[in-house]
Amino acid sequence: MSEPRDITALPDLARGSASAGPIRTRMPVYLDFLPPCNNACPAGENIQEYLRLVKEGQPHEAWLELVKNNPFPAIHGRVCYHTCENACNRGFLDEAISIHGVERYLGDLALAEGWTFPDPPPATGFRVLVIGAGPAGLSAAYHLTRLGHSVEVRDGADEPGGMMRYGIPEYRLPRDVLDAEIDRLKQYGVTITLDHSVKDLLAEQAEGRFDAVFVGIGAGRSKHVDIPSMDASRLVDAVTFLHDVAEGEHPVIGRRVAIYGGGNTAMDAARVAKRLGAEESIVIYRRTEAQMPAHADERAEAKAEGVDMQWLRTIQEVDEAGVKVEIMELDDKGRAVGTGRFEELVADTVILAVGQDPDSNFLRRIPGIRFDNDVVKVDPQTLMTDVPGIFAGGDVVPGDRTVTTGVGHGKRAARMIDAFLYSRRPVDHVKHPLVQYDMLHLWYFGDHDRRKQSELDIAERTGFQEIVRGLEPEEATYEATRCLSCGNCIECDGCLGSCPEDAVIKLGKGLRYRYNYEKCTGCAECYEQCPVHAIDMISEH
Repeated sequence: MSEPRDITALPDLARGSASAGPIRTRMPVYLDFLPPCNNACPAGENIQEYLRLVKEGQPHEAWLELVKNNPFPAIHGRVCYHTCENACNRGFLDEAISIHGVERYLGDLALAEGWTFPDPPPATGFRVLVIGAGPAGLSAAYHLTRLGHSVEVRDGADEPGGMMRYGIPEYRLPRDVLDAEIDRLKQYGVTITLDHSVKDLLAEQAEGRFDAVFVGIGAGRSKHVDIPSMDASRLVDAVTFLHDVAEGEHPVIGRRVAIYGGGNTAMDAARVAKRLGAEESIVIYRRTEAQMPAHADERAEAKAEGVDMQWLRTIQEVDEAGVKVEIMELDDKGRAVGTGRFEELVADTVILAVGQDPDSNFLRRIPGIRFDNDVVKVDPQTLMTDVPGIFAGGDVVPGDRTVTTGVGHGKRAARMIDAFLYSRRPVDHVKHPLVQYDMLHLWYFGDHDRRKQSELDIAERTGFQEIVRGLEPEEATYEATRCLSCGNCIECDGCLGSCPEDAVIKLGKGLRYRYNYEKCTGCAECYEQCPVHAIDMISEH
């Protein structure tokens, strides 16, 4: 049982008329707590609520709830690494809910049905310039438009999407899905100007009479690694390689390809190489598998498709025979150190996937903006640089480099830009207490296996057709019913049935309950049985 909470921290309404009732030292109150899935989502989605709406047979309302925070559910349902599922309390009972599967279902259904965003409010008259048409920039543009501001996005590429288009292979994110969700954003009123590389940001801001700027340029430049090579043409950086393939090119890579690096980009490059005809695709990584930054799912998929992993190896040089690698070992502190022993690997092409940096040089012309190497320093709460009115987010600032993190930064920046435009202090939203698994009383829920999304057979993965199939409507609804609704009332009537004093009053469907504190003795029967921890006991004095 948790410690009783101080009643003075709650509104007077929660106290009821306790003084007229039985003598007690504590009393129950209905409260809304924070579910771990919502807490773990970098985009700030209200996951629990849209799962509830799917469960209630209201997919359109669920999609509207989802896009309050994320304009690209069909994209995220495919490429997000779903940290929400890692946090899901259901995982302690049987298996985490397929949240990303339900999100994809809603996103795909919206595209099939032609659902559109609700109309934005009347125009405020403010104009905002967004640099970069990747996830952070497009998210910022969407949320600024939802606030009534006029937005123009400028990007140097031929097509919008940033690394969603040029870094994520089509077998993970089909281009028709990407195009459709971006087209809906254009229909919403966002202007996207392409083939436009910004050189002088302050000049463009002044000429366009923009009141604020958001920079979300992403990290599209490969990090440099100095590897001696007798034939530089055999060295290709992963970003360029994936970009060229995304544009429809078919690079000649030979029969044997080595990929140097251990991140998700390395996994994508290795899998793409197989699809381009490489008989052998070998990932070379200087540390152990456990130390690889690539997500476990990405590693597993690559290995399933025949990608060979060479751990504790580092490339010393590329010579006529192929690749000379040094065998590494871990020292007593777990660091990879060279052994002085070498191996030769045959490779026609070496793809370098050792990380990416943002191309932020154009920002260095602006007095006052500070950098940490190539990333821009911003206020962690507001995402504003040291130059008033210039904000930044996504890969160009410190933090995780994922699509979902970028979308979350874009949303937060939009709200902070809105506060800046109106000269308001940003509101620091205080989160409700987080509900952990051991706070639940799961008498109400049985064991139910997770529904899996079907996948293309390994033998069929010869091209770029999408691998993962989505959930069927009944499967998505089933997954939504598995939600434990951590911390928020599900109207199960458990409190109503357990109260020995008849002090719980049912208010009707969707209205939950209230207490008659003149009858309540503070026995905590309702609290002890509440399956979702939507009741707390507080100190009466």
